[in-house]
Amino acid sequence: MAASKVPTVKFNNGQEIPALGLGTWLCKEGEGVEAIKTAIDAGYRHIDTAYFYQNEKEVGEAIRAKIEEGVVQREDLFVTTKLWNTYHHPDHVEQAFQKSLENLNIEYIDLYLMHLPIGYKFVDWDSKELMPKDADGKLEFSDVDYVDTWKAMEKLLKTGKIKSIGVSNFNSEQITRLLSECEIKPVTNQVECNPGINQKKLIEFCKDLDITVTAYSPLGRPYFYEKEPDNCPKPALDDPKVTEIGKKYNKTAGQIILRYLVEIGTIPIPKSSNPDRIKQNIDIFDFKLTEDEIKVLDGFSTGQRTVPFSLCTGHKYFPFSIEF
Repeated sequence: MAASKVPTVKFNNGQEIPALGLGTWLCKEGEGVEAIKTAIDAGYRHIDTAYFYQNEKEVGEAIRAKIEEGVVQREDLFVTTKLWNTYHHPDHVEQAFQKSLENLNIEYIDLYLMHLPIGYKFVDWDSKELMPKDADGKLEFSDVDYVDTWKAMEKLLKTGKIKSIGVSNFNSEQITRLLSECEIKPVTNQVECNPGINQKKLIEFCKDLDITVTAYSPLGRPYFYEKEPDNCPKPALDDPKVTEIGKKYNKTAGQIILRYLVEIGTIPIPKSSNPDRIKQNIDIFDFKLTEDEIKVLDGFSTGQRTVPFSLCTGHKYFPFSIEF
């Protein structure tokens, strides 16, 4: 099977990002390395990771291996990682970025995101604790203003070690505030987006500002639904209406959903360690859905999140207290 060719989307700063990428949440150790190698062989040129995922070293190892094999060059790849919540203080941002760059060991990072607008209590640089909690087990926050964090990220752009900066899990009001108080516009807002929460209002809002939307958990979270069906919304993957559309195009339900997300204006980053699924997920650029089929997928949207960040409710910058 020939490697799939993925079109690109242009950011507001002129940089380009492949229109679909590989998510790597929970991709660890050898499994993560192999999944990323498989993805690059299949044509993926966009890899998404984060300091919080604790797999930046595996991502870098796989990328360097494929460069050494001659499959790709560094400039062929688009790599995203993220500033974790414990490092929001402006004094910590550059060092946190440097840790990610050293973990990846791939010369530069294409896109650096603020993982959440919410800061957590700073932990020592050598600590493995990424979710600091008090004696009662309650998550400990910081009150660092995300605007100040963003301004520190703007300074990072001048180092040349980052090509673009963006945000994740921001709502419309938080983006508006960034634009009014900062110099550099985010190139993307990475949010949960799938048929269950299709984010159409947020997508339109960002589009009007020339900010792209990257879709994490694009297929829902079928693994979590199987484990905890009462706490996780049912994904559209197994719905007969979706599989029926798939039969028309000789595509899987997952491919139909990913195509839908591309057509409503997002950049999906499905995560998989299954080689066949990795290859299927990228094979969505040879067909288009009809308006009626898009309406069928629209019909699944309830607004219920599979990633509600419930431990963060109560923080003054909790992003999900308004509609979008």
